[in-house]
Amino acid sequence: MINRRSLLKTGVAAAVATSSAIALAQTPAVTLKFHTFMSPQSNVWLNMHKAWMDKVEKESGGRIKFEAYPAMQLGGTPVQLYDQAKDGVVDIIWTLPGNTAGRFPRVEVFELPFMMSNAEATSKAYWEYVQIFAADEFKDVQVLALQVHGPGVIHTTDKPIKSVDDMKGVKMRAPTRQVNKLMASLGATPVGMPLPGIPDALSKGTIQGAVIPWEVVPSVKVHELTKFHAEFDPAGGALYTTTFVMAMNKAKYNSLPADLKKIIDNNSGMATSAWLGKTQQAGDVAGRKSASDRNNTIFTVNVAEAQNFRRQSRAIEVEWVEDMNKRGFDGKKLLEGAKALIEKHTKTTK
Repeated sequence: MINRRSLLKTGVAAAVATSSAIALAQTPAVTLKFHTFMSPQSNVWLNMHKAWMDKVEKESGGRIKFEAYPAMQLGGTPVQLYDQAKDGVVDIIWTLPGNTAGRFPRVEVFELPFMMSNAEATSKAYWEYVQIFAADEFKDVQVLALQVHGPGVIHTTDKPIKSVDDMKGVKMRAPTRQVNKLMASLGATPVGMPLPGIPDALSKGTIQGAVIPWEVVPSVKVHELTKFHAEFDPAGGALYTTTFVMAMNKAKYNSLPADLKKIIDNNSGMATSAWLGKTQQAGDVAGRKSASDRNNTIFTVNVAEAQNFRRQSRAIEVEWVEDMNKRGFDGKKLLEGAKALIEKHTKTTK
């Protein structure tokens, strides 16, 4: 005999489930403003940012929508992007922590010379490192992903770079404090500026070269504005990389209904960081081709000469450790921790 009370309970539960589903379906869509400095034609915008937004929209059944603004279309400068997310001017940003020198000192460890070779693995290490050693550096925002780009490459207008000696006196654009220090240690004259400033600076001769990964080259026309490119044999490690953060306004994130918050969470974290790093480095192939198609000269710095670059820039690492110690952190522990995490994830990333 069917228990009347059980039937009643089942009916109530079904009614609650149905009304919850209806309520969720009726929840108005949330529109998020995504802002960055990357150009709308860039690999980063098309294959990373747009792809990420499309995935989130699809998984939310269209209840999360995006207003997408590349190339600083909402105003301000690349340096201001992080604060735009922090202050709620926009909802989500993608930028370089290193745009504001010294503001995120502990994550600069990944920008030290010859730390990495694989962007996917190093992006995993970067995410894990921040959770362990530096979570408070991004406490003002909801961090969605942390990643790095592929191996940095040297691009010059009228002088090939084949050795450390060739760097002397070259006015070289670099993206962050640590990479500027690296350029200076190699004898170049560092000129700091955000990515969008490169084409104009090369055209006017304000700089004679720039360090950026291959994948960024077409979006800022570096293959047209330079003639020489120096990449490093992977066996000797990458000259440098740059850290990035994709972050969301904390109040906006907290205002989302639980199910939409879960969609964002499912598209955040180590896996998303790794995907972004892998996708960005995958763009290096097309970027390199843009230079070779113009018959530009591409030189590969061999492992032996890379050791000279490494020796020449060794002081940068020592200086960073001392700087961390002065700030009240254990610099040696941070450096060893980052290296161990990169090694761990490099071994497990295919």
